[in-house]
Amino acid sequence: MHKGFLRTAAILGLLAVALGAFGAHGLQQIVPADAIKTFETGVRYQFYHALALLAVAIIFEKFPVALIRYAGICFIAGVILFSGSLYALTAVLATDDVGLQKLGIITPFGGLFFIAGWICLFLGIGKRGHGLKP
Repeated sequence: MHKGFLRTAAILGLLAVALGAFGAHGLQQIVPADAIKTFETGVRYQFYHALALLAVAIIFEKFPVALIRYAGICFIAGVILFSGSLYALTAVLATDDVGLQKLGIITPFGGLFFIAGWICLFLGIGKRGHGLKP
């Protein structure tokens, strides 16, 4: 499982850099400043949790317990829901697409997954000796 987390962390990091560059250089012409801040928040949290997922993969080698694995899964779900919903909201503003403005309701669920991931990581490190086969 740790190799999958390492690969996913690398992809999420790559996408965070690419999306951050797009946000810094290409978004000003198509969305208002508030939307750029929203987009940047998505990028920032994606990058933080790509690094967290990298740490989870490394920690899982030493503490191969289910809670550590759940932490990684929660971080991935958090990026998809939190950052993904912020990117979608920015896209809605850029295209003036009606009917999708309620996407923001998804964002807090992504935040809850981030929090759950950190809790699982904390608890999983304390469960040494109750491991899974990596």
